[in-house]
Amino acid sequence: MLKQVILVRQDLKMGKGKLAAQVAHASLNAALKSDKKVLSSWLADGGKKVVLKAAGEKELVEFKKAAEKAKLRNDLVRDAGHTQLLPGTLTCLGIGPDSEEKIDRITGKLPML
Repeated sequence: MLKQVILVRQDLKMGKGKLAAQVAHASLNAALKSDKKVLSSWLADGGKKVVLKAAGEKELVEFKKAAEKAKLRNDLVRDAGHTQLLPGTLTCLGIGPDSEEKIDRITGKLPML
C-alpha cells in the first residue's frame, strides 16, 4: 500500500488555517515530485495521507536527509512570510507517496498530529 506523510513543526504554534495551508503545500509539492505511475496508483487507492508531529526545524531537516538517503521523494516547505511567520521559516515536510513500509522505516515512531 502507498501513503504520504506530512511532518509538522510543533514549536511554531501556527493557527489552524495556517497549519492547514502549510500541510496542503507539503502534500501537493511532494506529490508533484513523485514518479507519475506511483502518483497515479496512490490517487487511485484514495491518496492516503498521515500528518505527524515534528519537534522543530532541526528534526524536519534530519527527516529530510533520512528521506533522501532512502530515495523517498519529499518537499520541505518554507513559508513566504505574508501572515504569521517570518519569510523562509521551515514549517512542514512532505514525504511520498511511496510504499508505506519504506516511509514507516523513517517516520514510523513519530506521533500523529
